[in-house]
Amino acid sequence: MTPGEGAPGAMLVVVSGPSGVGKDAILDVLQRLPGHTDHHYVVTCTTRARRPGEIDGLSYHFLGRERFLALRDAGGLLEANEVHGNWYGTPRDQVAEALAAGRHAILKIDVQGAEVVRARVPDALLIFVTPPSIEALADRLKARDTETAAELELRQLNAAAELARQQDYDYVVVNETGQLARTAERIGEIIVEEAARHAGRRVRI
Repeated sequence: MTPGEGAPGAMLVVVSGPSGVGKDAILDVLQRLPGHTDHHYVVTCTTRARRPGEIDGLSYHFLGRERFLALRDAGGLLEANEVHGNWYGTPRDQVAEALAAGRHAILKIDVQGAEVVRARVPDALLIFVTPPSIEALADRLKARDTETAAELELRQLNAAAELARQQDYDYVVVNETGQLARTAERIGEIIVEEAARHAGRRVRI
């Protein structure tokens, strides 16, 4: 196996979508579903402040801006983008180790990050999660009450542009209100179907 090459059949799966669509909650459900507990759910690095209830190293790797940029400049991130005024990035070593061990690596990243991953890893599987409507997304952002008014306005402005990018993905899954489990199950089905379709493929990062 060459450096940066995964074991046969191990996939790099990107779950993306606008802020507030429910990516965290969906993956929390997915990783408890039969057949999906052994995937490696990559923990993203970020410079944003920790929210109540979040755990460093589990929710995110919370880094200072200087440390984050040093990691990026050293090639330690598969992708890194500044979103909503904060930096987010995917640790390259987590992805490489998971793929080499034959485990699917599941990334939860924004639309900018997904674009970078697709360019660098053409064999990545990209899944876009969309809300049932832009109004429903706005309601969810307000309900979670984790952003200031200015941050909330920025996320809502960015959401429309992000929703317009869904045609760039392999699959689009609607996270209907109150149907979180069904959304997670559908994403799980997609992963199983794609793994069967490309059982011998080695993903290179």
